[in-house]
Amino acid sequence: MRHRCGSAVIAITIGITGCETKPFADSSWPEARPLGRHLVAYRPEAQPPSDVDLPSHSPPEPSGLLTLRDAIASALLGNPELARFGYDVRAAEARVVQAGIWDNPELDFEIENFAGSGGFNGTDAAEVTLMLSQTFPLGGDIERRQALARLHGQLAGWDYEAARMALLTEVTQRYVDVLAAQQRVDLARESMALAEQIANSINRRVEAGDASAVERSRAAVPVATARIELDRAVRDLETTHVRLALTWGSSTPRFEEASGDLKQITPVPAASELAALIGQNPEVARWAVEIASRQAEVELARAEAKPDLTAGLGYRWFNETDDNALVAGLSIPLPVFDRRQGDILAARFGVASAHNQQRAIELHVTAALASAYARLANAHDEAVALRDHALPPSEAAYRDIRRAFDQGNIGFLDVLDAERTLIDLRRQYLDALAEYHGAAAEMEGLIGQSLDSVDQAKPELQETQPTEAE
Repeated sequence: MRHRCGSAVIAITIGITGCETKPFADSSWPEARPLGRHLVAYRPEAQPPSDVDLPSHSPPEPSGLLTLRDAIASALLGNPELARFGYDVRAAEARVVQAGIWDNPELDFEIENFAGSGGFNGTDAAEVTLMLSQTFPLGGDIERRQALARLHGQLAGWDYEAARMALLTEVTQRYVDVLAAQQRVDLARESMALAEQIANSINRRVEAGDASAVERSRAAVPVATARIELDRAVRDLETTHVRLALTWGSSTPRFEEASGDLKQITPVPAASELAALIGQNPEVARWAVEIASRQAEVELARAEAKPDLTAGLGYRWFNETDDNALVAGLSIPLPVFDRRQGDILAARFGVASAHNQQRAIELHVTAALASAYARLANAHDEAVALRDHALPPSEAAYRDIRRAFDQGNIGFLDVLDAERTLIDLRRQYLDALAEYHGAAAEMEGLIGQSLDSVDQAKPELQETQPTEAE
């Protein structure tokens, strides 16, 4: 009996079960946006890691003189948040494989007419049935589920691309913070040097009897204030180093200095040219796939509304006569009450919702672009005005006042006021430059390419221009 049953089950299993699952294709990643496309970003391998041996993707720690390219390259390879989105894509690809797998066949074992009364006492009249059943989806459920899973994988790929754009923006802005902090330290040192020069001049006058000792005390105050500002600027610089290093997963930066010149600014492109590029934003571009996935949900709900056929084939053995026979059966649910009406209706509403969400995202990105453009244009105009119209006369005035002070023609308060005015203007100029490059980095992340490439056929990364990541 056991031999006969085993042979029958093997034959039925070979006839009903499906084929071996094929590995999934690496097709969920969208084409990278132009911004930073030439730099390698971390992608997990198609084969998952073991639970014990987790993969390591930490890049070499940048050291010495750091360029923007080095910072971005390290972040794209070592940022754990970007790596997390990469694993989400791989997981979505694995669900495509799962969606294409048939339901498992069911093995049923039954024994009848035993342990009863009279002629059914014991197992003499027992009937043993062994049946293998398989469900066959008639509505194309498997194909629909797999198509939907593929679209979900593409959405995960767009999430990865959006994370990559956000990381490029974050790294560039933090790099700008480092450059600005470096120049604030230089400015604080210059301010302290000027204050010390004035204090030394006052000391010489007091020793020569040309000024009272009160002047010496008054001159010491700006020196102490400048030293406090310098200490604060140095601590702020250390903080910006740490914040930048965190983008590639390190809390102990090894680089010593960032390379770049914030003074290099270019005219702002026309707002209309930039607005025409919002379609490259991953948050906007993904919605074509999102709408397709919502429509695929409608098709899947309609496919699942069609009843599935369950077919079975088995073997029956009659103990009383030692005879045997095959058993076959078919079953199909009757769609009397549940025809997936609610699921189909909900999926159709989901399509309409996706169209409105797409429009809402486009408006949101447009508003963010307009805000960044205003900040960029204002910072550009302010930096140019300070550079061309405010700083030159202020520097000339300070030189003249300082010369007059050294000659003893004017007092200490006049030169101190001229120094404060010059330092404040230089600080304001530095803030405008930092604002310009930070806004430029945000805009580049929103349009997916560098601002220079808007008017140039071949955009490229300029290490001396810290807002360009392409």
